[in-house]
Amino acid sequence: MSVEVPSRRSDAAPTGRVNGVRRLLRGPRPEAVPVLVGRACSLVGVLDIAAGVFPRFRHSRMHAIAEVLPGALGPFAAALSLSTGVLLLLLAHGLKRGKRRAWRAAVALLPAGAVAQFTYRHSLVGVLISLALLAPLLRHRDQFDALPDPRSRWRALANFVLMSAGSLMLGLLIVSVHSERIIGDPSLADRITHVIYGLFGFEGPVDYQGSTSWTVAFSLGALGLLTAVTTIYLAFRPEHPAARLTEEDEVRLRALLERHGNRDSLGHFALRRDKAVVFSPSGKAAVTYRVVSGVMLASGDPIGDVEAWPGAIEQFMDEAKAHSWTPAVMGCSETGGEVWTRETGLDALELGDEAVVDVKDFSLAGRAMRNVRQMVKRIERAGYETRVRRVRDLGEAELERIRRAAADWRGTDTERGFSMALGRIGDPADGDCLIATAHKQEDHPGPYGDLKAILHFVPWGTDGASLDLMRRDRSADPGMNELLIVAALQAAPKLGIERVSLNFAMFRAALARGEKIGAGPVLRAWRGLLVFLSRWFQIESLYKFNAKFRPRWEPRFVVYRASADLPRIGFAAMQAEGFVNLALPLPRFLRRRGPAGRRPCPHGTTTERNIRAA
Repeated sequence: MSVEVPSRRSDAAPTGRVNGVRRLLRGPRPEAVPVLVGRACSLVGVLDIAAGVFPRFRHSRMHAIAEVLPGALGPFAAALSLSTGVLLLLLAHGLKRGKRRAWRAAVALLPAGAVAQFTYRHSLVGVLISLALLAPLLRHRDQFDALPDPRSRWRALANFVLMSAGSLMLGLLIVSVHSERIIGDPSLADRITHVIYGLFGFEGPVDYQGSTSWTVAFSLGALGLLTAVTTIYLAFRPEHPAARLTEEDEVRLRALLERHGNRDSLGHFALRRDKAVVFSPSGKAAVTYRVVSGVMLASGDPIGDVEAWPGAIEQFMDEAKAHSWTPAVMGCSETGGEVWTRETGLDALELGDEAVVDVKDFSLAGRAMRNVRQMVKRIERAGYETRVRRVRDLGEAELERIRRAAADWRGTDTERGFSMALGRIGDPADGDCLIATAHKQEDHPGPYGDLKAILHFVPWGTDGASLDLMRRDRSADPGMNELLIVAALQAAPKLGIERVSLNFAMFRAALARGEKIGAGPVLRAWRGLLVFLSRWFQIESLYKFNAKFRPRWEPRFVVYRASADLPRIGFAAMQAEGFVNLALPLPRFLRRRGPAGRRPCPHGTTTERNIRAA
């Protein structure tokens, strides 16, 4: 007896076609709608700009109907179409991020752009495309509920510069596309002058036949007005300030660090006051973060009880979703990366290694430490001496001298730091921090007396210390940092310190493996690229400096949502660390108020300051 087995192939094809039809009828997934609508909005914006810039088609089928409209509507419609297109392009990014205010503005602008296209170009194609975009906007309006971002005043200046440049180029195009109606042959300088005059609402040196002069004048005036209005709006709109770490939040974080601070060497850096914080519902764990260019950037592991980490992580992800921020974590440990990926579905990528020295195993003896030993002995023979003390053991006068020296010896105009920098020295609340200083008596002391170099360490629980910053007088002998690290490690047992975390070495494993015998061509090429980038970023030099002290290497990871987000996260991290500073200097009337003038933020606490102690 035989049994006939049905063929899979005969059923699979119809089923696949049916599923494909169902997916087509169902439309895109709701969470994908904002991105699709944002892209469509960019397209409609370009069409509206083109409709406002280029002359209308005289042989359009709708031209006969449009002839009954008042003649003055033509120039006005061209200006309206142009303005609508520019605004839709500006709103496209907000729509991609699901911003509620961008949605409201787009719903109002799309019909206006459709009317303007019909009036000026007499074509139904652009009208139908504009109105078609309204359908997904209205149907999926619940996907556009993201709250506003923190706002900084310098964006008004950036808007003015970019809009002015764009208006000038668009204006020059508008003046030139009507070349067949230009009287005479004006030079490029005359055309640019005409654009500049037109942006301010004045008549320029270029003349046109018929009503074209009105069309050009209305369009240029609209661009100038749009530049002015958007700049004034950004400069004087009601603030949605970026709140900072409050005193209450800091007290709660310090309480968590007292109980659980031994776990993560980066824990104390959560007390930076330009970070914000979310707590778990139980209050037993917290995640600190900063928002930079739309990226919600956390650093290190969550603070507090590991069992309560999922609650804090959930609050972090809810905050990111509410504002449509891109979530990311920089420099978390292996345990932290496992919890983040398990609880959120995010991915993790090894970023580098942290150098940790166990005090009991450290010694200057042996061939491996010969270079460090010789350097330290040479500097000591040159007359340098070191002191390692707790911050609470220093007087206010000496602390002030150390603060001023650290600021003066900073190698960059902008202070750098985010994930491994506290951003302050000598705060009364940081009495457990360590300061190692190098001194040398001289006949002609500098502005800071015999002080020549500074190292600042923050507590790592009760028995550890984590390096915060290294600063030295540029006129001092080389090797100041090595001298002070050795001094701190030698003084650590008397201070009850058993482990010291030094710098973080990015891509340390790639550098180490790439220089070994037998490394493959890909690994060697990757190491070569890192060495090349080390000309601008301390990648190889920081790794080799840390390796001098024979540390154990603890891997650190970056946690991210999708591979496409990595460039944006990397750029945001560079901004946070101070390597990229987009904060242009502002005129006084556009600057933010000081802390006394801030209002509490109703949507959580964030900040975009780029302060770092290197």
